[in-house]
Amino acid sequence: MANGFKTAVLLAGLAGLIMFFGAQFGSGGLTIAFLVSIVMVGGSYWFSDKLAIRSAKAVEVSAEQLPQYHHIMQELTHSTGMPMPKLYVSPEQQPNAFATGRNPKNAAICITEGLLKTLSWDEIRGVLAHELAHVRNRDILTGSVAAALATTISYAANMMVYAGMFGGGRRDRNDGNPIIMLGFALLAPMAAGMIQMAISRSREFEADRTAARMIGDGEPLARALEKLHGYSLRIPSEVAPPQASHYIINPLANRKVSMSNMFTTHPPAEERVKRLRDGSWQD
Repeated sequence: MANGFKTAVLLAGLAGLIMFFGAQFGSGGLTIAFLVSIVMVGGSYWFSDKLAIRSAKAVEVSAEQLPQYHHIMQELTHSTGMPMPKLYVSPEQQPNAFATGRNPKNAAICITEGLLKTLSWDEIRGVLAHELAHVRNRDILTGSVAAALATTISYAANMMVYAGMFGGGRRDRNDGNPIIMLGFALLAPMAAGMIQMAISRSREFEADRTAARMIGDGEPLARALEKLHGYSLRIPSEVAPPQASHYIINPLANRKVSMSNMFTTHPPAEERVKRLRDGSWQD
């Protein structure tokens, strides 16, 4: 409950940034900003799973194609009393995985071809438990909404910069304060990224904890995270920055830090491994 309350507060902060942006253009801008927020949240709720699967170029796999994948998920869902999600594989060569869907009845889990090539099935079981934990904790909707709002804020900031460069000579009494607008354009993406990082960090730690409890052991997931983090630094990924926060390990870890990938930061892999191995997930 405490984690859910904190997430709600952080999401409200993201929405507040959009509203602040709209307020700089008067009551009309505030109304537009409110409507944009509603559309983005609604779109995230209904279409985030389809967008994530399409972005990953993933295909659904049957039990005949990957029997161990299906067997592990059937075991995990049976033990937790959850519906069986749809199972996908992405052609991505970087080892990674993500879950998507607005609720447990409409969930999907996707692993990459790279993950199948590099992890043992025991380690994959830890990864799948982590992703199922996201579904169980209903983290996917939160992450999708946060990503949508953060992307909207970044887009609004870019529009402000564009307007400042090409519309400087067209000011009238209805324009917003140029100093405030410039400050928003420069600082809002950073603030949105920090808020989304806080949401992601909280969700990932809790999913690790839930996964370890689900399988009664933190070691398989700890070993998987160590390997996945190492591969993420060596193997490039084409994952779009707004989608990267859904993955178990930041797929853009080998890119230089920029405004675009601030939204994809995960908790340090070393800290996650430490928590899994020190037994704190049993508390």
